[in-house]
Amino acid sequence: MQAAEPAQVTIPEIGAVWPGQGGIYAGFIPARNDVQGYHLVLGDELGRFEWGQYGDDSPATSLIDGRANTLALIESGGEYPATIAAHKHEADGHTDFYLPAAAELYEIWLNLNGKLAGWVWSSSQRSAYHAFYMYFAGGYQGYGGKTSVLRVRPVRRFIQ
Repeated sequence: MQAAEPAQVTIPEIGAVWPGQGGIYAGFIPARNDVQGYHLVLGDELGRFEWGQYGDDSPATSLIDGRANTLALIESGGEYPATIAAHKHEADGHTDFYLPAAAELYEIWLNLNGKLAGWVWSSSQRSAYHAFYMYFAGGYQGYGGKTSVLRVRPVRRFIQ
């Protein structure tokens, strides 16, 4: 008996809704360090939230791995409203959303330039008082006080 062939998945055009995947296709993120390459699905805007825990160093130190940052923040038990909102997001039956890292937000901006607007939190901490964000309308990345209230756009990974 032959093993079943894996089902072929049709990857949509960047910026198109990816049916059954919980959002729009935001492009392919190449492998970096010990993280394999993956397709990125961008979920709906969830609202505006503080990053949280102003004055405390957090375990969210990766600039490239938002999933690792999100899990570290959730497991720490701290009050991180932006991360908690992204982590709780569900769409199309998927519950593996997370707050993207700074590099992931930059890749989204590169791929969806002009299709998104506003200031959006990353999961990447800059210091005990600041975290990185992305300004989609102009492509600006910077950092702001963790008590600032910015948009949250959760993402999830699709590995083929």
